[in-house]
Amino acid sequence: MKGPAIIQIGDCLVSTDILTGYFACDYATCKGACCIIGDSGAPLGKDEPGELERNYAHYSPLMGEKGKAVVESSGFSVVDSDGDLVTPLVPGSEECVYSSFDSDGNCFCTVERCWMKGCGDFRKPISCRLYPIRVSVLGSGLTALNLHRWDICRCAFEKGGKEGIRVYEFLKDPITAYFGEDFYKELEETAAVLNAGD
Repeated sequence: MKGPAIIQIGDCLVSTDILTGYFACDYATCKGACCIIGDSGAPLGKDEPGELERNYAHYSPLMGEKGKAVVESSGFSVVDSDGDLVTPLVPGSEECVYSSFDSDGNCFCTVERCWMKGCGDFRKPISCRLYPIRVSVLGSGLTALNLHRWDICRCAFEKGGKEGIRVYEFLKDPITAYFGEDFYKELEETAAVLNAGD
């Protein structure tokens, strides 16, 4: 069933391809490339640099020496060329300072790795958890949720299609954490209508 390109839920304008499209991270294929490729770091909420600082003792032992040097000299966040608050990058690369590599060359987020082991109370920036959804606040005061298509994540869109996992379904936990259970329930109900007959 075809519907509008944008729907409004509360004060959020949601791109319907979040509800109709497919996505499931394929870490075995991409090996965490989203942490080490990009023009700037991950977008940060205004309170997240403080969360990163407060949990630094937990995850810093897993960070690379260059990443730690950047944090110690420049802080836990920087403002990029677009004026956005983001995570710092390792100089001369596109690598987030909070990333690291295992012995097989797979990239991982040191902050999340510690959180998963029960160390610290900050999982990772919500922009990372919500990806491929990008959140932006419009001049009208409404919040826009758009689907970002990045070539390095092509395998994730393909995997989601093969496994029948919609974008919003894959991101149920971070969507619920950020927007609430009622918001997610409305997404589900709207998706059921949009995807009827598929």
